[in-house]
Amino acid sequence: METLSRRALNRATLDRQLLLRRAKMSAYDAVEHLAGLQAQAPFPPYYALWARLHGFQPAELASLLESRRVVRIALMRGTVHLVTAADALVWRPVVQGLYERDLKTNTQHAKELAGLDHAVVASAARDLLARSALSTTALGAELARRWPDVPPASLTHLARGRLPLVQTPPRAIWGKAGQTTYACLDEWVGAPLSPPSPASLISRYLRAFGPATVADVQTWAGITRLGEVAASMELKRYRGPDGRELLDLPELTVPDEDVPAPPRLLGPFDQTILSYADRTRVVSDEYRKRVITPNGLVKGTLLVGGQVCGFWEIKKAKKAAIVELAPFEKLPKRDLAAVESAAGRLVSWAEPAAETQEVRILPVT
Repeated sequence: METLSRRALNRATLDRQLLLRRAKMSAYDAVEHLAGLQAQAPFPPYYALWARLHGFQPAELASLLESRRVVRIALMRGTVHLVTAADALVWRPVVQGLYERDLKTNTQHAKELAGLDHAVVASAARDLLARSALSTTALGAELARRWPDVPPASLTHLARGRLPLVQTPPRAIWGKAGQTTYACLDEWVGAPLSPPSPASLISRYLRAFGPATVADVQTWAGITRLGEVAASMELKRYRGPDGRELLDLPELTVPDEDVPAPPRLLGPFDQTILSYADRTRVVSDEYRKRVITPNGLVKGTLLVGGQVCGFWEIKKAKKAAIVELAPFEKLPKRDLAAVESAAGRLVSWAEPAAETQEVRILPVT
């Protein structure tokens, strides 16, 4: 069994995540290739594609949302992802058990929902959403007409757990604002959900994030017992730098560990940081605590030499847009210049209407 060094594993990760070189592919193909994008907030997927694709413009992704070719839906780990409609139809049934368990254990809502027939409430919610997309508040209020003794928020939580609800535009359309409104995935895209296929989910993860351990796959998906599924699959196996077994698809290879890793600015909530049990392949434990806040927010990060070494933020002041770069360590002049140049392109892309655009490098902290 071939052993991969930590550097080799890092370069493989960057390669699969389109971070060794910008890809010349469509936004749709990139979303599919990357096994979806983290989308807890409306706009991180746009920054994720900007970091990975040649010439990406926000209108391309917005058009995919409006045409229903991609959707925003709660999937892996119980978090909202932006995925192709085809993948959503396949993957939601695989992770559905995660949502079913939450309805029985959620500290805020489980007690309120204990005496209800969940299937009946879900059916009523589906009927309501078939008429029109509804906001969280509106859906809860409509369900409360039938179940007046249950808090509307708990009824909405039940609907989100039992039904594959997508967040409909204008939510997450670049340059627009909109409250979260829901529709049922199958009704929204006009296609049925597929039977659960955990093996398919593992394959797609490895294509986007591998080589990886079973624990890595389970961390990304938010579900367990995938080791049994992986054992039945024809997979390539490596040994990781810590001795653990890494899985990969037989037809895929890993790049040479000496391949250069150009500096990159990753967007907030970038999946490269969040999709592994062992995140040290891209960020040290020390720095991880500085880019992921206690309440789960993930800052935009500086990636130098394939590793996270700081964060960035865009700040607006009157008619000015400023990108602040906060490195955690002294960077070589060449890398610092490359990061500064990338930040200038980022602010021009993200805030084209700003009268002045500026890059500030903060002292090392």
